[in-house]
Amino acid sequence: MTRWGLIGASTIAHEWVIDAIRAVGGEIASVMSTSAERGRKYADDHAVPKAVTTLDALVNDPEVDAVYISTTNELHRDQVFAAAKAGKHILCEKPLATSLDDARAMVKAAKEAGVILATNHHLRGAATHRAMRDAIAAGRIGRPLAARVCHAGLLPAHLQGWRLDRPEAGGGVILDITVHDTDALRFVLGDDPAEVIAFGQESGMATSGLEDAAMGAMRFKSGLIAQFHDGFTTPYAVTGFEVHGSEGSLIARNCMIQKPGGSVTLRTAAGEEDLTLDHRNLYETTLAAFDAAIAGKGRPLCTGEDGVWSLATGLAAMEAARTGNAVKIAPCP
Repeated sequence: MTRWGLIGASTIAHEWVIDAIRAVGGEIASVMSTSAERGRKYADDHAVPKAVTTLDALVNDPEVDAVYISTTNELHRDQVFAAAKAGKHILCEKPLATSLDDARAMVKAAKEAGVILATNHHLRGAATHRAMRDAIAAGRIGRPLAARVCHAGLLPAHLQGWRLDRPEAGGGVILDITVHDTDALRFVLGDDPAEVIAFGQESGMATSGLEDAAMGAMRFKSGLIAQFHDGFTTPYAVTGFEVHGSEGSLIARNCMIQKPGGSVTLRTAAGEEDLTLDHRNLYETTLAAFDAAIAGKGRPLCTGEDGVWSLATGLAAMEAARTGNAVKIAPCP
C-alpha cells in the first residue's frame, strides 16, 4: 500500500486523483496547502488525517511514501527537488515545469535520489488511445502518414483563474492542452516530434497576452505530420484523434477527455470495424502503473522523461506562435 501526501489542495485531486488513489488500494496521509484554513477544510472534506502548511512538513513525514504534486506549474520544480531529496516517489502534474532546463533537472534529481518520477498525462490510460496504439503496432493501418487531434472545448468556470491570467504560472492553452496532445501522439505513434508550427488565438477569455486557443502542426521524426486544434472557448466541439496510414485509418471520437469513454473505428479496404474497447478509469490506470513501478514491476505509464518531451514541444509551439516560424523541438533525454 502506497501512503500519499498531496502537495496542493487542488481541484484535480478533489475530482479525480484522491478517488483513484483509494481505488487502487492507496492511502492519503496528508495534504499541504499554504492556507491553513483551506488545508484543514480540504482534509476534513476528503477524510485526510493531516493538513500541513509547509513543503518540508509534508515531504519529511515518515508516514508519506509518495507525493502527488498539483500546484501551479511554476512551483513544481522546487517541490520535486524537495520530495526527491526526502526520498519520496513523485507523481507530478503536467507540464513538469515552465522551462526545459528545470524539467531536465527534475528528472536528474529523481534519478540521483533513486525515486520514481512520473508525469500525470492521464490520456495514456484511455482505452481509445491504447487500442489505437495496439492497432498501429500490429500493422493494421500500414505506415502511419498523418494524424489529427481536436482537443477543444469550453474551460469550466471553476478551472479558469490562473490558466487565463498568469503567464508566469504556465497559463494559456498550449501548456495546458497541447502538451497532452503531444504525449498522446507520442504514446499512440511510438514516434517523437521534431518540429512544430502554430498559431495562437486570443478570443477574449484569457488575459495578459495568453492564448485561449491554438492550431498548428507537428512534424515527427518518421516524417508523419500531425495537426492539432486546442481550445478553451468552444462549448460544442467534439474531441477526436485520427491516424491515417498507407493501408487504413483509425478514427476516434469523444476521446480527449478525463472520463472513460469514446469510440475508435478502423477503416480499411475491407470496410469499417469498431474496435473493442476496455474502458477503465484513466487515473486508476495511471496510479496502478505507478504503484507497480515503485514495487519494481515495470515503469510508470508516463515517465518524467515523457514529461520533458511534452513540455519541450509545448514551449516550441509557444515560440512558433510568437514568431510565426517553424521551431525545432529540443531533443529530450
